[in-house]
This record gives sequence, C-alpha cells and structure tokens, in this order.
Amino acid sequence: MKKTILALLLGCILFPALAQQKTKKAILIIVDGIPADVIDSVPTPFIDQISKVGGFTKAIMGGDPGTYSQTPTISAVGYNSMLTGVWANKHNVWGNGIEDPNYHYWTIFRAFKEANPARKTAIFSTWLDNRTKLLGDNLPQTSHFQPDYFFDGFELDTVNLPHGKDRLFIHQIDELVSKEAARYLSESAPDLSWMYLEYSDDMGHTFGNSPQMVDGVKKADAQIGRVWEAIQHREKNFNEDWLIVITTDHGRTANGFGHGGHSERERTIWIATNSNDLNPHFKDSPEMVDIFPSVATHLGLAIPKSNALELDGSSFIGVVDAADFKAELAGENFQLTWKAYSKGKKGRVWISTTNEFKTGGLDNYWLIGEVDLESGSATLPTKDIQSDILKVVLETPSGYLNYWIVKE
Repeated sequence: MKKTILALLLGCILFPALAQQKTKKAILIIVDGIPADVIDSVPTPFIDQISKVGGFTKAIMGGDPGTYSQTPTISAVGYNSMLTGVWANKHNVWGNGIEDPNYHYWTIFRAFKEANPARKTAIFSTWLDNRTKLLGDNLPQTSHFQPDYFFDGFELDTVNLPHGKDRLFIHQIDELVSKEAARYLSESAPDLSWMYLEYSDDMGHTFGNSPQMVDGVKKADAQIGRVWEAIQHREKNFNEDWLIVITTDHGRTANGFGHGGHSERERTIWIATNSNDLNPHFKDSPEMVDIFPSVATHLGLAIPKSNALELDGSSFIGVVDAADFKAELAGENFQLTWKAYSKGKKGRVWISTTNEFKTGGLDNYWLIGEVDLESGSATLPTKDIQSDILKVVLETPSGYLNYWIVKE
C-alpha cells in the first residue's frame, strides 16, 4: 500500500503537465454587420478586455474578387464561411435564403462531434436558420448532427415580442440569447458553442452610419461581456482553457445602409480573441475562413484528411508554416506563391484533376514536387496535365493549403 501511494506521488511530481492538463473549450461569437472602422471608433470595454488578453485584428470576408472563390458579403454567407472554413464556391450558400448548402463541407461543429461524440455542443442564436439550415440540425445530409443544447427561434414569437419598425424586438432577443448563453456556459460549460447577435446589423440597414448604429455596437459589447464573465468564472473555478473568437460577418457600404459587394469597407471585417497562442498570420490579413482551423487547433481537433485538403483557411493559433497560397498556369509551368512563416522547412505540392469531393466522393492527388517553404514561391512543370479544374495543394508540416485553377 505504501509503495502504491509513493508511486502515485512520484507520478504527480514527475508528470505535472499530465496532472494539470486543462480541458479545452471554445465559443464563437458573430456580431452582425459591424464595419472595422466602426468597431475602432466606438467604446467597447469588454471586447477590449478580451483583445488585451489575446489580440484584435482587421480581417477579410469575401474570397478572392474576380476568381472562382469570390463570395458575397452577405450575412448567412459569412456565417457559413466561418463555420465551414471554405468559401461559397464550396459551401454553396450564396444568400440569406440558404437554399442548398453543400453539407459535404463539414461545419466545425460536425467535425468536432464526429471526432468526439461524447463532448457537448451548443448554439445561442437570434435566427433559427443558423441551426436548422447552416448547421443542418438532424438532417440526413449531416448524418443527423444535432447540437446538444440550443436556444433560438424567438424571432418567430410575435406575441411576446411584437415586431416594430424600430427593430427593438431584435435587441430584446439578443438580450435573451446572451443572458442564456452566459448562464448555460457558466453552469454546463459545453465544449464548443456559437452565439449570434443581430441588432447591430438592423441598425445599419435602418439608419446607416448613425448614432443608432453606434448604440447597437455598445449594446452588443455588453452582451458579449456577459459571456466573457461566464468564461472567466469557468477558468477560475474549473480546470478549463477557454477560447473565445468574436467576429462580424461583413462590413458595409460607404453610407452604412447596405452590404453584399466587394468594396474595401464591405470586405473588411475584424477578429477579437483571448488566445495567448497567436502566430504571425493573425496580424497579416487573416480571413473569415481562418477561424475554423484556428478553433480546431485550440481544441486539438484532427480534421479528416479529405476535409482538411479542402479548407481555404490557415490557423492563426499555434504553429503556422505558410498561408495565402495561390497557383496559376504560366506557360508549361505552375507558378506558386504563398506567405512564408517558417524557416528551413520543406513543403510538398500535390495536384488533382477532379472535384469528386463536391458530391461526396474522393479525389486522387499525386505529388508533383517539393518546395522550400521559406522562399515563398516556386515554379513546377505542369507535365502536360490537362483538365477543366486543377486542385493544387501545398502540404506543410502544420497543415494543407489549397488553390484551384479553373478553366474559363
């Protein structure tokens, strides 16, 4: 008996990291339609607190303009780009009607649940479609994925929440959503959650650049503060390591009333996080699609290779070797470029001439060369490859980057 106790004590002394390992948890928050220049100019004490722990940066929503990945700066399109880590040419959500999502491109929630069936997910949302259509709640196309807890759909209640032109009922719903998110996170601590707030976007559509828009931002900050306090409570009293990522789904037109196009103000969004493991990519023009791999990194989530090959983003948390990969045909060669973040490492370039993944199949890739990642560019021969679509993948030690060459 004494030997057993001694062995246990020695185990705790020799392996303190194992004894103290914290459970990783994450929450995503979308605050609708707040341009980066507005968030810069309005007092947001809670977002500032979170950013002080981790960081704040301007980011991009909308894919590459004029190319196959150009994506509308529209609300549901932005949400799904965050959730799936791919642009609209893949996830197939082009507007708020959410007519035919391509569920072969998994959301971070489905990927997390497939890998960890016993762990818990939750959604707190002003808009029911976020769960039923984007997450694909209990649909056969999502293998009947269901969040373990949801709090949504109050926009359908016109009795308790009369719908006025001032859109105040949306603020009231945001209040309900944020209070319940704070309560549930504090008490039950789901492993992966999403909270969505709408009122700021309504103020933009109704009043444009205005005091009402500023007030909407301040109200959203207070609602985020409730969740932040819940997270701090969990970290103080439980052995948990929480990641919070806050973003907006799009910017706005110059007058603040609209969005959907590709002006700089419409494309420029922002990301705030408490992560203390940010890499250089976080400050170097990150994109909406970078949130998926970043959350996966924090949670230690291994994405199936066939899915990982399709992701359009790079993690801004943890180790990153490269980002912003692009490929084009230049005569009889592939001209490849990327942002280099590592030194002395090699990458491998793979190519496929099919897009079977889109319909649930698998694409065959073959190796066409090796590159020095530090160089940031490479030229490789095409070897007379002919196809209407060429899916080019740069494999790095920290993950995969992909770019398509599409015959017009």
